Amino acid sequence: MRTAEIKRRTKETDISIRIDLDGSGKNSISTGIGFFDHMLTALCVHGGFDFDISVKGDLEVDCHHSVEDTGIALGQAFAQALGDRAGIARYGTAFIPMDEALAMTSLDISNRPFLVFNAQFTNQSCGGYDLCMTEEFFRAFAFNAGITMHIDLKYGSNDHHKCEAIYKSAAHALKAAVSRNSDGAALSTKGVL
Repeated sequence: MRTAEIKRRTKETDISIRIDLDGSGKNSISTGIGFFDHMLTALCVHGGFDFDISVKGDLEVDCHHSVEDTGIALGQAFAQALGDRAGIARYGTAFIPMDEALAMTSLDISNRPFLVFNAQFTNQSCGGYDLCMTEEFFRAFAFNAGITMHIDLKYGSNDHHKCEAIYKSAAHALKAAVSRNSDGAALSTKGVL
């Protein structure tokens, strides 16, 4: 079973996350930020993962701590659920259209974290979610999961669509990368990841 449970408590946030990488998209997600819940639900459903995510954060300040800390905890959960990373396809790439927007995510579950993020938004926010936090979320996630991740928003005009295309492309790339390979070995010339 590729499951994990992470609890993260700071002076700014209290987060509890349970994931199952071999799920079916079942989810219970509550961060206090409606649009972020919507994006995490897209990540869960399109990735075929089960997520149980509860976040209590200092939203009276803004959404920064809640979004970034969720990325940290979710990345730690992915790393824990993957274990030694043997037996996975390792790589995943997905182009996802969302109406007029098109986003691409390409990633390598290499245990060498890195993020390249190329996306511009027109507005500051969608609901209570600051769109600049999209990059912060994926940086926190990638670095704590040990993933090299390239996210490229090709084009789009509606910020909701652009952000959702990014999350969905990440979901489909992750789904491909965590799928089981044919021999159960680490896909690496080194023999380990």
